[in-house]
Amino acid sequence: MKKYLLLFLLLAQSNFLIASQPNSDVMASNIAIVIHGGAGWSRNQTEEKLKSIEDGLKRALDEGFAILESGGTSLDAVEAAVVILEDDVTFNAGKGSVYTAEERQEMDASIMTGELQNAGAVASVSTIKNPIKLARYVMEKTEHVLIVGQGAEKVAIKGGLEVVDPSYFYSKEKLDRVRRQKTKDELSTVGAVAIDKEGNISAATSTGGRSNKLPGRVGDSPIIGAGTWAQNNLCGVSGTGHGEYFMRFNVAREICARMDYLGLSSDQASKQVIDELSGMGIEGGVIVIDKEGNASMIFNTDGMARAYKNSKGDEIVTIY
Repeated sequence: MKKYLLLFLLLAQSNFLIASQPNSDVMASNIAIVIHGGAGWSRNQTEEKLKSIEDGLKRALDEGFAILESGGTSLDAVEAAVVILEDDVTFNAGKGSVYTAEERQEMDASIMTGELQNAGAVASVSTIKNPIKLARYVMEKTEHVLIVGQGAEKVAIKGGLEVVDPSYFYSKEKLDRVRRQKTKDELSTVGAVAIDKEGNISAATSTGGRSNKLPGRVGDSPIIGAGTWAQNNLCGVSGTGHGEYFMRFNVAREICARMDYLGLSSDQASKQVIDELSGMGIEGGVIVIDKEGNASMIFNTDGMARAYKNSKGDEIVTIY
């Protein structure tokens, strides 16, 4: 037993040394929200596209923070922020979702609150205007966590959520990409994490998945612990990246677990996990908020669209 205890202490010490260099944009306390618009933004974007990305982030950030500032819940804040990004064709979620190999959209989303660690998720939905709203409905109005495909769409109709014709998601640019068989992954998933005045942490993630994916493919975004995690008095996480690996390594929960069991900061834990993915050639990024409202935005791609705001007056909207 003593041998194993010594081994654990040595491992913990080495992890502290590896992650001794913080890598966040800002630090804060009290109420805060951090959002992302995906980690798949290369440096060859047009000025027009860059402006669209930043404008979308800013609108989502302001909407989410206004809810927190007025005493609203972190759950309301992250949902509202993600809805704005789902309604913006710039991002790969909701209206901007990419096409499958069969030239249709199949969207995934999840939401989680850290107070009781309740969660809801949907996957492979094609007619839901805002999948994140349906994920919350699943969490609050059903006894389930994850509902998929036509079953989820029937739940949406029963719940009075907005259902749209598939033409709502039409994009000539994204359809042409599939027809040219350009299969480069879309990492422009969207997400938000927030902490409110009561100290409750919530996280939400929504995506159109990978361009040219096989019909029925589900990534990490609706998988609790992989793409989304929220745990009061610890942290909340939303991820963006190669979903198959985020699921295999349970990335969102892994970050919080390292904070919990090894005493790492959100920066240290996030950097460790993303560095390990980098070592396997896997691209992606995460946004994290800890119990003090400190934000971490760690990625290993050219750019991750991200924004942060807190009650101390710190604010950032950036891509690279």
